[in-house]
Amino acid sequence: MSGTAPDRDELDGQSIGDFLGQLSARVAAPGAGATAAVEAALAASLVAMVGRFSTADEHADLVAEIVAAADAQRDACLQAAADDEAAFRAVADAMKLPHDTDQETDERQERLSRAQLAATRPPLAVLRIAAELVSLAERVLPVANRNLVSDVAAATAAARAAATTARLSVEANLPGIDDDAARAGLAAEVAAVEELARRAERVEAAVRELMRR
Repeated sequence: MSGTAPDRDELDGQSIGDFLGQLSARVAAPGAGATAAVEAALAASLVAMVGRFSTADEHADLVAEIVAAADAQRDACLQAAADDEAAFRAVADAMKLPHDTDQETDERQERLSRAQLAATRPPLAVLRIAAELVSLAERVLPVANRNLVSDVAAATAAARAAATTARLSVEANLPGIDDDAARAGLAAEVAAVEELARRAERVEAAVRELMRR
């Protein structure tokens, strides 16, 4: 495997098998952050697929808007996955810096703190994407092809998994960030996962009700 992080186009062209092989390998990246992005991309793809099969003329404009938004979020997920791999490698590089003297220790900690703060940005992006995908699922469900409503619930389940994984990726970096205000802001932002999970559960409950009719 190359020592440089893949870009968005490389990830788009990568097979699932290749990604899983890299994920399981003893390498610095990909890791949990890229996994969160892929989980969100699965959610985006499911929402887009449901929309493309929901062809009632009276909902055409709404569905077209939802499909376009889901496609855009899928692309954003791929970018977040690439950004996460690059950010994680920067953290790994900072960890390798020498720390034999007090000066080296201070310089290493400063660089590591900056790298870990930067490493929170891709999973935060995934968390925001996941919230948008739950919103799209909520909007498409009432007009969805009845044969595909289970896929709407699957999309919200994937979005919830993405958000939970992204939250863990952010929280894993918090102890190394020296900026107290930044840490507090990050902790507050990832707390939004709780409400996202409740919304996903409500979509799943609504889908189960529809499937019982």
